[in-house]
Amino acid sequence: MTPTLGEATREWARIGVLSFGGPAAQIALMHRILVDERRWLTERQFLDALSFCMLLPGPEAMQLATYAGWRLHGVMGGLIAGVLFVLPGALTVLALAAVYAFYGNMPLVEALFLGVKAAVLVIVVEALLRVAKRALLRPLHWAIAAAAFGAIFFLALPYPLVIACAALAGAMAGDGGQGEAAPPLAVTPMRTAGTVATWLAVWILPLAMLEWVMPGHVLGEIGWFFSVLATVTFGGAYAVLAFMAQDAVSAYGWLTAGEMMDGLGLAETTPGPLILVTEFVGFLAAARDGGGISLGSGLAGAAVTLWATFAPCFLWIFAGAPYIEWIGTRPRLRAALSGITAAVVGVILNLSLWFALHVVFGQVAQQKAGPFTLSVPDVSTIDWRVPVIAGIAAFLLLRCHKGVALTLGVSAGLGLLSKFFQ
Repeated sequence: MTPTLGEATREWARIGVLSFGGPAAQIALMHRILVDERRWLTERQFLDALSFCMLLPGPEAMQLATYAGWRLHGVMGGLIAGVLFVLPGALTVLALAAVYAFYGNMPLVEALFLGVKAAVLVIVVEALLRVAKRALLRPLHWAIAAAAFGAIFFLALPYPLVIACAALAGAMAGDGGQGEAAPPLAVTPMRTAGTVATWLAVWILPLAMLEWVMPGHVLGEIGWFFSVLATVTFGGAYAVLAFMAQDAVSAYGWLTAGEMMDGLGLAETTPGPLILVTEFVGFLAAARDGGGISLGSGLAGAAVTLWATFAPCFLWIFAGAPYIEWIGTRPRLRAALSGITAAVVGVILNLSLWFALHVVFGQVAQQKAGPFTLSVPDVSTIDWRVPVIAGIAAFLLLRCHKGVALTLGVSAGLGLLSKFFQ
């Protein structure tokens, strides 16, 4: 049953507030709500859309939410879903970035988010199990998932290459089933071109006006830098981090490498896509421009960054969404999508293990061994609070089947309480 726009809006707001833990946990949360609880999307619709979004640059979870909103209520529904998915995290990161700029890290806030991180570990594991159960249907799918995990975690191969190889393997295996009657396309090529032109203008014209009014200003640099970032970075926030570290730290000198990692840590512990780390960078870059710290300039920098980062996402989805269902009826294309979906399991496993290592251990070194890159934690830096809180979160979520909100709230409280026993 299709919900009303009001019902869907309330659910998108709920998803936005609860979307902790990066793409793995966010995808699982949306699957639980949209497929299992509300039944607004079928299993196939959800997985086809997820596979499509994994091909795009930018935050795949936010784009998946935008697609689901579009499917239910058109462009307005997509805008509401996408904005509400980002807004809670953007406001939280903005507040934390301001506190960070003026006061540095606050121990109580760090302890609070430590509990959230511990709960997120459990949410991510649940996500992995849910997606794997539905995506790994054949031995080939298991092989693709394992290969994708090994290629990223041990060989550090580029994410787009891994996804392309998975699509090729799926297409060559021809596991897309029998061809189906293709649904009539709701758009024509001319209409798609109009959609591209409209959203390209929405994205670029405000940034061009900013550069024209304030030539050479840091806000213009921020706008163009993050616009380029939005189009060339595949693989989520971790790929974005490597790109930003090269230019934002080394070329522009907006912040230090340590501050960049602090920003990623803040983004990891707040709702919304991890790519919100860009907002932290944009805030600091503008706030510090000209010496001193200006809250007004920081707010402007954050706004420009958010626009440059997320406006392209609506372009990709609104232009491509009408074709997703048609792709699903073509055996060879559907087989390619099934390969990508299987690779997604390996990608989520990689994110899960990466996140777990960096939450449980204070120091994780990258060591080279021939072609392999190994993440080796320093066992002396283990934080005993994380496995304890994660165990309680697992009991609440997996054993008692409590909700995500309650589990996160209890875990955050335990993290705050643990500060006094550290």
